[in-house]
Amino acid sequence: MTHLYFVRHAQPDYRTGENSTFPLSEEGEQDRWKAAEVLREVHFDAAVSSPYRRSIDTIQPIIDRQHLTFTTDSRLRERDNNGGTSNSHEMFRKRWADFTFHEEGGESLASTMERNVAALHDILAAYPDKTVLVGTHGTALSTIIHYFEPSFGYEAFMRIIDFMPYVLRMDFEGTALVGREELFYIHKEFHGVKA
Repeated sequence: MTHLYFVRHAQPDYRTGENSTFPLSEEGEQDRWKAAEVLREVHFDAAVSSPYRRSIDTIQPIIDRQHLTFTTDSRLRERDNNGGTSNSHEMFRKRWADFTFHEEGGESLASTMERNVAALHDILAAYPDKTVLVGTHGTALSTIIHYFEPSFGYEAFMRIIDFMPYVLRMDFEGTALVGREELFYIHKEFHGVKA
């Protein structure tokens, strides 16, 4: 059995940089250590992350502590929004109601899911029967869950949108999901700009 531990990033500072370079906020810097502590007893064989700074910075304490082999995969990045701030509740509903919907210059949930699941399948192929740490994002992870559990939709997404960081284990036999367990989260209020 392969165990993938997804860590959705801690709270970013959206005022600095752009989508791929947002650093963690002061609270996020502190909270990443809480996620690392939750995973202290888990032995990881490798780590793979979105290349976005907030994802890497969130799992960096675990990588450093365990001296993990670490790679990034651009397919694990968050949904592309073309620099827009179109993350309103209305837009969330539209995207989850129609997976092919996207605003001008933005990316649909279908496209986000396709590339994230392709990356996941490559991780499963590369690390059979291993335990892998995966740095991820809220929407990206939600589309992965939806792929395996189609009942995971708008309401489930809105439940976890404020969880930063959020730690979820998914267990696989080959490429079949056989288990999913939430391990940890810290609730941070949504202010309508996160991506």
